[in-house]
Amino acid sequence: MTEKLREPLRDLAECSLPAALEAMGERWSFLILRAAFNGLQHFEEFQSELGIARNILANRLGRLVEHEILERHALPADRRKIEYRLTDKGMALLPTMIALRQWGERWETGMPASPVLVDARDRRPIATIQVHAHDGRVLTKHDLLWSLPEDVARDEEQAQAAE
Repeated sequence: MTEKLREPLRDLAECSLPAALEAMGERWSFLILRAAFNGLQHFEEFQSELGIARNILANRLGRLVEHEILERHALPADRRKIEYRLTDKGMALLPTMIALRQWGERWETGMPASPVLVDARDRRPIATIQVHAHDGRVLTKHDLLWSLPEDVARDEEQAQAAE
């Protein structure tokens, strides 16, 4: 990341980080998502577990549905009761949530969070989230740089398919 690829500020609208922050970038959305990963599905469960004001919860749930992170499902037994379920797009946020939690443990609280997130198979704590190269090597910030799409190396198959 030491080589600088300067982007004019007007081009930031094309960057995916602001788009991701638009969908998820505030505290309550992350806490709702954490609760959904932990099995909560109903408005009342989110409200009582998080202690969030009803109007804020309704707003954030609506936004997460709008961004297709959660889906609303009316329950067949009582169509007035709504269930919120994670979509595939929402499930894809799991590594981000874990990375943020691990960062908070290391840099903000200085202590492991409780409960501990473990592998269901052997109940051992999960590894630290890291950035990996295409071949599996762990990368540090010194191994990274920004590159324009036309300068990105491609596998032979990708290059032939593009032609």
